[in-house]
Amino acid sequence: MNLTKEELTLLNSKVGLHTLFKNKKVSIPKVLEEVKYIHDLKKNQEELIKLQNWVIKGNKKVVILFEGRDAAGKGGAIRRITEYINPRHFKIVALNIPTSDERNQWFFQRYINQLPKPGEIVFFDRSWYNRAVVEPVNNFCTDREYEVFMSQVNSFEEMLIQSDTYLIKFYFSISKKEQAKRFRDIKNSPLKRWKMSSVDEKAQALWNEYTLYKEKMFEVTNTEHAPWKIIDANKKPSARLKAIEHILASIPY
Repeated sequence: MNLTKEELTLLNSKVGLHTLFKNKKVSIPKVLEEVKYIHDLKKNQEELIKLQNWVIKGNKKVVILFEGRDAAGKGGAIRRITEYINPRHFKIVALNIPTSDERNQWFFQRYINQLPKPGEIVFFDRSWYNRAVVEPVNNFCTDREYEVFMSQVNSFEEMLIQSDTYLIKFYFSISKKEQAKRFRDIKNSPLKRWKMSSVDEKAQALWNEYTLYKEKMFEVTNTEHAPWKIIDANKKPSARLKAIEHILASIPY
């Protein structure tokens, strides 16, 4: 095969040579794809450091939501985004099931308690949008609670933005076939089995119900002030790059 000068440079790099010789069976196109991903990822991670420095110096506040079906790759994307930035100035929020006190307070209150201080970025690995999809599908909330949430969420997000907070909303989208494949991989891995919850176990059977509520969520909450960024997440590397590139393009660092 004929390689461009750029491709030869990538293959001859330290990462390229390591990738080329780590497997017995060598596929140049696959090696190039992996090396290019690593190269682009590192370049974007350097920009994320610059973005975070801008946030810190300017006392800016950033909230980034990661939503999507189970096994869509939200956590993996967050790990790549936060891999090299300063851990003292960001936090990852993945809230557990609400306590009895939290169930009786205003729904948004426990999320408000996690919002960023000036100079901080907060990543929500699932967010208040649990109430838009996961909770109604699994009967974790009443119809009334769902309707109240849907009537309040746009105003809540508008207030966030008006208080000088940058808000980015990601939805990682995967196919039913890809989700089934990832579930099999998780179950077959001793290191990943803990990821499977009772909710995950029902996700395939409830696929259509999730779709229905997801589409309603987009219809109501894809606003001009807080639009959704839908990421095709069937391929994890490209999904991670697209997410980082969108963050870099959305915040004027």
